[in-house]
Amino acid sequence: MKEHMNYTLLCDFYELTMGNGYFQTEGYADQICYFDVFFRNVPDGGGFAIAAGLEQVIDYIERLHFDEEDLAYLRGKGCFCEGFLEYLKNFRFTGDMWAVPEGTPIFPGEPILTVRAPAIQAQFIETFLLLTLNHQSLIATKTNRIVRAADGRPVSEFGSRRAQGPDAAILGARASYIAGCAGTACTLADEVYGSPAGGTMAHSWVQMFPDEYTAFKTYCQLYPHSATLLVDTYNVLKSGVPNAIRAFQEVLLPQGITTCAIRLDSGDLTYLSRKARQMLDAAGLTECKIVASNSLDEYIIRDLILQGAKIDSFGVGERLITSKSEPVFGGVYKLAAVEDKEGHIIPKIKISANPAKITNPHFKKVYRLFDNATGKAFADYITLYDEVVDESRPLELFDPAATWKRSTVTNFTAKELLRPIFLSGKRVYDSPPIAEMRAWCAGQIDLLWDEVKRFENPHNYYVDLSQKLWDIKQELLRREGR
Repeated sequence: MKEHMNYTLLCDFYELTMGNGYFQTEGYADQICYFDVFFRNVPDGGGFAIAAGLEQVIDYIERLHFDEEDLAYLRGKGCFCEGFLEYLKNFRFTGDMWAVPEGTPIFPGEPILTVRAPAIQAQFIETFLLLTLNHQSLIATKTNRIVRAADGRPVSEFGSRRAQGPDAAILGARASYIAGCAGTACTLADEVYGSPAGGTMAHSWVQMFPDEYTAFKTYCQLYPHSATLLVDTYNVLKSGVPNAIRAFQEVLLPQGITTCAIRLDSGDLTYLSRKARQMLDAAGLTECKIVASNSLDEYIIRDLILQGAKIDSFGVGERLITSKSEPVFGGVYKLAAVEDKEGHIIPKIKISANPAKITNPHFKKVYRLFDNATGKAFADYITLYDEVVDESRPLELFDPAATWKRSTVTNFTAKELLRPIFLSGKRVYDSPPIAEMRAWCAGQIDLLWDEVKRFENPHNYYVDLSQKLWDIKQELLRREGR
């Protein structure tokens, strides 16, 4: 954002009470620990999600500090010792962080971000990390479903006025561009993040003039090279399209301009677009595009295309910017390990009666495995931090939920997903330009099998554990679950 707000106290209050407790308990304030961010379910029952929001996490970490106003507020709560408040005066993140690049396809159960830091620091940043990664990954995931449904037709994000607040609008537009939208209606998202902004007109523009034709003619005169006319203010086929054709013919064609568009925002979009296409073509406006909007999502867009709608691009608002069909991403932040005084890593596990909530312990790496014959990704492989996958040797994989399902793979390439972001508190990663993130996202999705990309009942993409990690997890389950 142009003026950065101090988000330090954008945290759950228990992050502070736990920090105060660690501070007052000998040996815990500086206890090095490891936390993983991961998620359990793909929204909308999809086959994969898309990581987004890392740039905002980096910015937050670099600006993390308590100012005098924050400390005065905390002192007034009456539950923090003065020593802890003094400690917060010089609070900075001094730890390490690894994360997957924005735009990367991600799968349930695997770390998408790992923190290694003193306990107070690692615990404190939980809330902001989760709200940022959860929100933008949710919108990126929903956007990509919509973009894939459009089957190559451009999709623009139109959702600012229905978003849950300014940040949701701006950062949602950012995430949508990374995931494949061609642009946004949100001007500030363009200025700040580079998601290209564009737009046409509202119905009020048409109503403001004495008649529809004058409204269209005036707009064409003002914006001859980007004239998109909204044709459903009164009657699409009887007045809207005919008046648009007249305006194009009288204003644009004499200037040699043949690129123009109409927008449909209501009614039966399949029927209206087909009729409008016939009328435009009959008038010689074969290059005129038809844009459609009006509460669209991936399913409606898919059906419109299957029904033969003559739509060239889509504007999608509320169902994208809010991920209306499933508005919660569900990422979590869980302790995976601690270090003793000698630097030995001690794995930690959370056990639950719900098997899906049992965590994978230890400091870990994540590999993505690619079939050399096809170039496609076929599994992700979680290992201990010091394990190295030998691509020259066969690798046995097994389903963690059904260990008797095993296969041995050869002729593959293993690529690490997590990249260093901070080391000893210093940023070592520069976020690429947003256009590069968008291109990366598209390229990585192309490496997934089509079966994984189905909207309903997608192929299960396996996230496997190494044998060493599996054995450690089972030992902790036996020991801690007694």
